[in-house]
Amino acid sequence: MSIRLEPGDAAPNFTLPAAGGEAVSLEQLQGQKVILYFYPKASTPGCTTQACDFRDSLDSLAATGYTVLGISPDPVSDLEKFSAEQALSFPLLSDEDHAVAESFGAWGEKKNYGRVVEGLIRSTIVLDEAGTVTLAQYNVKATGHVARLREKLAA
Repeated sequence: MSIRLEPGDAAPNFTLPAAGGEAVSLEQLQGQKVILYFYPKASTPGCTTQACDFRDSLDSLAATGYTVLGISPDPVSDLEKFSAEQALSFPLLSDEDHAVAESFGAWGEKKNYGRVVEGLIRSTIVLDEAGTVTLAQYNVKATGHVARLREKLAA
């Protein structure tokens, strides 16, 4: 099981392919506050709800200086379709080998319909301008998560 990050930890750097063909690295976002949210699978009900909540909250998050990145183990082609279908206006990144999710503590054992399986743990990690973790939430619920996050961040 991967080690979970806590406030004060330095975020592991990464570069991942994004829907639309660009690669995004955490290093290029230095100087910006970043919300990384890890979700299990594009175009599923919970992940769609969460992505649309981030989309609908993007203006208020951006107004308080936050950049949002969604990360899943889906291939880029699935992310491009999901992004287009839901009119998502923030980058979706493909972590097919789940190495980034593991480094952020968002991959491991979880319960799925009563069975213990290994997979992506719905998680949100908030970073400050220096790339330091300010908030780490694991096993979050998709519905209502963005509203609760905005309260915590006063966004």
